Amino acid sequence: MKNKPSTPVRTSAPKESAAKASASAVKSADRTIVLLEALANSPHAMTLTELQQAMGVPKSSLYMLLQTLVARGWLHSDARLGTYGIGVRALLVGTSYLDHDRVVQAAAPVITELRGQINETVHLARLDGSDVVYLASRESQHHLRVISRVGRRVPAHATSLGKSLLATRTDADVDALLPAKLVQLTPNTVHDRRALHKQLDEFRALGYAFEREENTPGLCCFAVALPYRSPAVDAISCSVPLARLDKKHEKEVIQGLFEAARAISDSLPHSNLG
Repeated sequence: MKNKPSTPVRTSAPKESAAKASASAVKSADRTIVLLEALANSPHAMTLTELQQAMGVPKSSLYMLLQTLVARGWLHSDARLGTYGIGVRALLVGTSYLDHDRVVQAAAPVITELRGQINETVHLARLDGSDVVYLASRESQHHLRVISRVGRRVPAHATSLGKSLLATRTDADVDALLPAKLVQLTPNTVHDRRALHKQLDEFRALGYAFEREENTPGLCCFAVALPYRSPAVDAISCSVPLARLDKKHEKEVIQGLFEAARAISDSLPHSNLG
C-alpha cells in the first residue's frame, strides 16, 4: 500500500504576509505621528475635512484614527464644532521629555541664577531641523518683558539662538540644513543667504550671536551655544527690549551668557558626535 503524500503543516504566516502586516503597522504609526504634528503646528483646532486635506488620506481611515486617539486622551474633540485638538496625554509626554532631559536639568538652576543677575528673560533652546525649539524660559521681572512658551518653534536663521548654533557649522552644512527660501519674520530678518553667511562669520569670531528685531519688533537678543557638543545643538539666550538696552547692559548680558554656558557645559559629558 502506497503512502499518501503528507500535507505540509503551516506553523506561521508566510513571510510575505508578515512583511505586509509590518509595513501596514509602520504606515499606521507614521500616519499617527503626522496627524499629531499637524494639530500641534496648527494655531487652531482642525476639522476632519481640514485634516484630510492636509494629510491626503481617506476620510474613513482618518476618522477611525481620530476616534482612537480621542479615546486614549491624545486628542480632544469638540462635538459642537466638529474639531480636534491636542489632548492632555500629549502634554504629559512632552513634560516627561523635559523632566528627563539632562541638558534641561543641568541648565535649570543656571538660567534661573542668570535671570536673577541681569533681570532679563533667559531661554534654553535646541536645534531641530531648520528650527529652534524652546526648552526652558525664565522671565524678567520687569513690566516690559519677553514671554516665550516652552515648545515654541522659530526658524533658526531668524533668532540669536539659531544663529549661535548655525555658527558652529560650516556654510555648506548651514545651506544643507536650512530651506531653500528663508522666511522673513520682520522687515529686519536676514533672509539673503550670502548676508546670513557673512553674519555667521562675524558670530564665529565673536563667540556669540545677536539679532536686532529680526524675530520680534523692539527686541534685541544675544545667544551663546553650549560647547559640550560639536557641532552644538543647544544654546542659551537673553532677550532685552531695545528701550532699556545700552552698552553697559549689553556687556553685562553677554558676559553672563558666557559664564552660564560654561557652567552648564562643565556639568555635561562632552561629545564630538554630529
